[in-house]
Formats: sequence, structure tokens, C-alpha cells
Amino acid sequence: MKIVLVVLAVVLSVASLVVSNFLVRDLKVEEQRKMEIWAEAMRSLNNADETTDLTLVLTVLNSNNTIPVVVLNSDGRVQEYRNMEVRGASDTSLDDAVLREALSMKNAGRVIRIDFGHSDYMEICYADSLILRRLAWWPYVQLGVVLIFVVVAIFALLSSKRAEQNKVWVGLSKETAHQLGTPISSLMAWHEVLRETYPDDPLLPEMGKDVQRLQRIAERFSKIGSQPEPKPENLNEVLASVVQYISRRTPGRITMNCNLPDEPLIAPVSAPLFEWVIENLCKNAIDAMEGKGSITLTAREEPDCFSVEVSDTGKGIPKNRFGSVFTPGYTTKKRGWGLGLSLAKRIVEEYHNGRIFVKNSELGKGTTFRVELKKH
Repeated sequence: MKIVLVVLAVVLSVASLVVSNFLVRDLKVEEQRKMEIWAEAMRSLNNADETTDLTLVLTVLNSNNTIPVVVLNSDGRVQEYRNMEVRGASDTSLDDAVLREALSMKNAGRVIRIDFGHSDYMEICYADSLILRRLAWWPYVQLGVVLIFVVVAIFALLSSKRAEQNKVWVGLSKETAHQLGTPISSLMAWHEVLRETYPDDPLLPEMGKDVQRLQRIAERFSKIGSQPEPKPENLNEVLASVVQYISRRTPGRITMNCNLPDEPLIAPVSAPLFEWVIENLCKNAIDAMEGKGSITLTAREEPDCFSVEVSDTGKGIPKNRFGSVFTPGYTTKKRGWGLGLSLAKRIVEEYHNGRIFVKNSELGKGTTFRVELKKH
């Protein structure tokens, strides 16, 4: 339906342009006929004697109040002009300005020559009337207005669709967090019971960490759609927590390297959500390396921002895909929804007012994603 409306608007605009061009062409022919009659009236005026009745001739000459016209004699001088607006010319240069306009009309082929014999002649130079010039431009103005309307309409439709998608996304996230709440609370209670019953069981601490992990995931989902207040956090601790979690769940042939400065990097972030961003980047890196390689996390403080880079030794990304990897649904895996990088982009840009992009990538060598967080 949207495409049909756009096509209909374009068809109507083109039809209006074509009809207006036909009207302009017909008016040009009509004005040319009027000038031919006006030229004949000038011939009659110049050939008149004392007994000639000039009433009709003068009526024809005075009836032209719209078409610019300049009369040149055989010497090429201005004999008369009508309906001409020459701006910025003084009285001494007025004839020169009118003559330049007349020569321009002649060069455009808008001239009628009247011969009187014995090398005496007169040239009637004329141009399109103001109404005709305005009518010639009007279709293009109309087409521009329609195009602006179409662009605004498309933008409004896309914004409406994006807002609707955001509402669905936020609703799904909050409902997921709500549904996870009850079983997580139950698991926490059962974990406490087991810990009191079997205090020496070595598996219970790990079970407790997994329950806390589920609680953290539910907290992340609950924050989607709200506007979390970033708090000063030590990026070193946030990244170290991610590395610790990812390292325990990666194949043995994948190594995790962490290059962090000795001094704390205090940046305004929402720790649960920012951890989610780095985890998504690390998980994508693991998938790209297909079970073998290394991941390197590098964080530093720069003059205008804090930067975090996640590098891998995977298969790389083609340059023409650098922008599309953040599009919802984009994935190179056989399984998966392709939402990880899209979610990371949303968290970084909308919740942290930062940037995330592919810094560089080489096919067969690896990829580096870069996250930038403004200091203020």
C-alpha cells in the first residue's frame, strides 16, 4: 500500500509536468501570433499617411501589456520598447541595457523583420511574458513540493515502523525479565536449602554463580526500554568480570588476553548492560574463530573518550559488510537470530551516548571492534 501511494504521487507529478509543458507550448504559439499581428500593426503605422484611419492600429499596439518587446531600426538602434524592466541602469545607460536585451532576444530567434524597401527595415524583438515564464517554472516547483512530501511521508512511515518495533522489542524484553523472575527466585531459595543441607559440596558455589548469572541476565532484560543512569564504574573490573566469565565457557584452544592499564579507568556506564555488549562481541569472536584462536581485550583512556577494543583471529568481515553487521537479523551462522551486534549498538549509542564500529578486519586474519565512550 505504501509503495502504491508513492508510485501514485510520482505519476501525478509527472502527469502535471507533462500537461503544464503542453500549456506552455500552446501559450508560446499564441504569443508568437500576437507578436506577428503587433508587427503588422507597426508596419501599418509606419506606412500610414494623413488619410489613414489609425484607430484599429493603435488599439492593437496598445493592447500589448504583457509581452516584452523592443523595436530596432535598420541602424540597430532602439526605436521603441514596451513591458521591459531594466534594473540598475541609469538614464544614460538605459538604451544600452535595452539594446543588450534585444540582442539576447535576437540570438534566441525571437525576432520578426519588417522590410520597407530601399534597405530600410525594422526588427521586432520579443520575449516570453512574465506569466508564461512563471508557468514554465511552476511544474518543477510543484514536482519539488511533491517530492518533499513523499520524502517526509516515507520518513514518517519509517519512524513509525521503527517506534513500533522498539515497543515490541521493549515489551518482549520486559516480559522475558518478568517471566524469569519467578523461577530464579525459586532457584535461589533451593540453592540456600542445598547449601545448608550439604555445606561441603564443591559444586554448590558454582551453582550459586550460575543462579547469580541468571539474575544478572534478567536484570539486563529489565533495563531494556528504560533509561538507566550510567554511574562511574571501573572499566578494568567490568572487563575482567567478562573475561573471567567467558574464559570458563570457551573451548581450551581459545585464549583470552586482556590489556588493561594499571590505573583504574573510571567511566560513566551501566555495568550490567556494558558487560552484555562486551560479552556479545566476545561470543561473536568465538564463533568467527570456529574453536581455535585468541581474543584480545584492550582498554585505554584517550583525550576525549574511553575506548575498548575486542580483537580476534577469526575469518574476518568483508569491508562492504562493516555497516550491515549491526543490522537486526544479520548473521553468518546457521543458527541464531542475528540480534547480538544490533543489541550492542543500541546499548552503546542510546544508553551510553557512545559509538561502536568495526575498526578493521582482514579476511582470514581477524577483526577488531571498537567501542568509544565519551568522558562527559
